[in-house]
Amino acid sequence: MPQFNYKARRRSGEVVEGTLDVLDRSAAALAVQKLGLFPITIAASKGGGPTPKAGGDAGTSGRSILPPTLRAFLNRRRKPKIQELATFTLQLANLLHAGMPLTMALNSMASLSAKGIPPAVARQLKQDVMEGRSLSDSLAKQPDIFPPIVVNMVRAGEQSGALEEVLRRQAAHFERFAEVQSKFKSAMIYPMVVCAVGVALVFFFMTVMLPKFTTLFESIPNLELPASTKFLISASHFMTTWWWLFPIVAALLVTIYKRYHASPQGRRLIDRMQMKAPVVGAVIRLNLFGQFSRTLGTLLRNGVPVLQALKITEQIIPNVIVAEAISKTREGVTDGKTLAQPLAKSGLFPQLMIDLLKIGEETGDIPLALENVAETYERELNLGLRTLTNLIEPMMIVGIAIAVGFLLMSVMSAMFAITSSIQR
Repeated sequence: MPQFNYKARRRSGEVVEGTLDVLDRSAAALAVQKLGLFPITIAASKGGGPTPKAGGDAGTSGRSILPPTLRAFLNRRRKPKIQELATFTLQLANLLHAGMPLTMALNSMASLSAKGIPPAVARQLKQDVMEGRSLSDSLAKQPDIFPPIVVNMVRAGEQSGALEEVLRRQAAHFERFAEVQSKFKSAMIYPMVVCAVGVALVFFFMTVMLPKFTTLFESIPNLELPASTKFLISASHFMTTWWWLFPIVAALLVTIYKRYHASPQGRRLIDRMQMKAPVVGAVIRLNLFGQFSRTLGTLLRNGVPVLQALKITEQIIPNVIVAEAISKTREGVTDGKTLAQPLAKSGLFPQLMIDLLKIGEETGDIPLALENVAETYERELNLGLRTLTNLIEPMMIVGIAIAVGFLLMSVMSAMFAITSSIQR
């Protein structure tokens, strides 16, 4: 049986040490709690660590023969979505509001349904807290689950003694982001469905229907087909013969795009083009400015220092151009300037944001000014998404109608040619 050495504290404050014969560290922590003690550290004694099982675990031994890269890919943990983080933090805040100690609340979190965040995460957080770590340090140990904004807001809540309130603000922050993302995705669903149906319809006609008409056309001697019909027949022959090239070319283009996007120069060029694109660029800019204002305002509202808040916001913003502007702003604030001055100097942020920030600096409430900016751009984003949808939908319908009309015209013109040849 493995042995674990523990150091714990009695309710009177006295520190005690001892050794336990248990299966693992979690069982040791539970045993220390049953003794009425508060664990400080728990460590496996030398030579008393867990012994491997005979034969090993079948799944682990099976995966151990895989290449390290593939094994790491299979064992990776999926990053939770923003809404899943909101649910997790809100549930934890509700448990703390009910009067539960933090360790008991984390233990309950392992039993509650938190989609996207495995129960093992809550159990590990509880274990770390029981060993004397703060909740923020425990969250920082799992960066693949909890982003820096969560860690730093929780740390600010611990320092101010308002952890529950900070968790609720954090949940509200994530829910607003999830709502914006949902609206953006919803606006793109209909155009994408229309595009997919149109492409599938054209592909079906070219590979299934047109070859049957081609057989009819070839059965009539000395038939002079129109140029559009000849073009369609050639395209149909290519698609039916070389159809397997299409997925290969598509995969190759996606790979090239991802590799180029992963390079610093490619990422910068693509992000700049996205921001300057007609119609779509306006929506992207509104989303980025709203995300910047909301994140920075939330961090400052919860007591995170301005330089640390700017650094976290820089890491969260997905656009390199905006992130670089935030980095230069952080350098300017370090030199003693106000927040509005370096933002204005970048030439990237709109004048409305600069003016509202100046007002916030004059009144001494920058978080409120940033929240007002975020609400303004989120309202404009909703209008921009509606405009974008209203533009894309008819354009795609007209485009598909033109393509289908060209196909029908080419076939019908060939049928008219057949009728003319028969009458002669």
